[in-house]
Amino acid sequence: MFKRELLFQLILHIVVFIFFAFNWFDQAFLVDRAWFFLMYALATIFVSYYLMPTLLYTKKYLWFFVSICLVLAVLILLEEKILEPLLYPNTKRANTFPGLFYTLFGILPVMTILTSGKFAWDAIQQQDKIKELQSTITESELQFLRSQVNPHFLFNNLNNLYSYALEGSSKTPEIILEMSGVLRYMLYESKERFVPLNKELEQLTNFIKLYKLQIEERGEVSFTVGNGMTGQKIAPLILIVFIENAFKHSQSGQSSNIKIAIDVNLKGSTLFFSCVNNFETVKGLDSVASGIGLANVKKRLQLLYPNKHILRITEQHKEFRVDLQIELETD
Repeated sequence: MFKRELLFQLILHIVVFIFFAFNWFDQAFLVDRAWFFLMYALATIFVSYYLMPTLLYTKKYLWFFVSICLVLAVLILLEEKILEPLLYPNTKRANTFPGLFYTLFGILPVMTILTSGKFAWDAIQQQDKIKELQSTITESELQFLRSQVNPHFLFNNLNNLYSYALEGSSKTPEIILEMSGVLRYMLYESKERFVPLNKELEQLTNFIKLYKLQIEERGEVSFTVGNGMTGQKIAPLILIVFIENAFKHSQSGQSSNIKIAIDVNLKGSTLFFSCVNNFETVKGLDSVASGIGLANVKKRLQLLYPNKHILRITEQHKEFRVDLQIELETD
């Protein structure tokens, strides 16, 4: 970073020096103006790398203004009383004071351009740090939200598993096996920000198979996947929340006639997902559209797919429907 700033300052100083010290009429450099520029550049370094960090950036504006005035006063004295007598010993210029504003008009343009370059560089670096910090915060929030999925999944499924174990159901070992497969994916294979779409759909298949074991003969579950699901990437564990919500609320209020329809299609790079389930209203049970899972996934969608997703959730006539469109990443 320091090397990049050094190169930037070097180029800026060379450009300003050329315009300041080059005589465009005679096509030659003026040695005296080169000395003036060197004095201005040294003063600018003091302002840029000491006064700005210690006073301006710490919001000590009055002290910064006073310090700048002192720097300009010292420059004027050095130019009029030391440098000009040395450069012009046999002229009246060495023994006259041309005026405060005349001297300032020679100093200010150079120092303003050079200090502005430093200020612009610092502003860009600060903006990069802010973006990096925002990215870190976003990633931390995503990790936190993703970590909530596993306990949520376990809470819902362990209750069901406990019921099967009490009944001595022969499906208990199969349920445990399917749960271990889904948990392995959640814990070890879904750490990336985006995963292959076909791999995520494979886990959805296993997840749905796990819940179908619990429904048994009490209803119908359909899962339709379109063609061309390769080459795209999706944030892991996004769709699974809607499916889990559908199974949870379909089973909570009814013992039979459960209907769940899940459909996934791809058009170009846009994923179209729909999940429809029927439900019976149960007193004391949270609304189908509420709960930690849905609030979690909505937040994740906002963070991962800002302005790249459309989520519609409708609840009417004892039917709950989720329609989601996502502009997917590609390999």
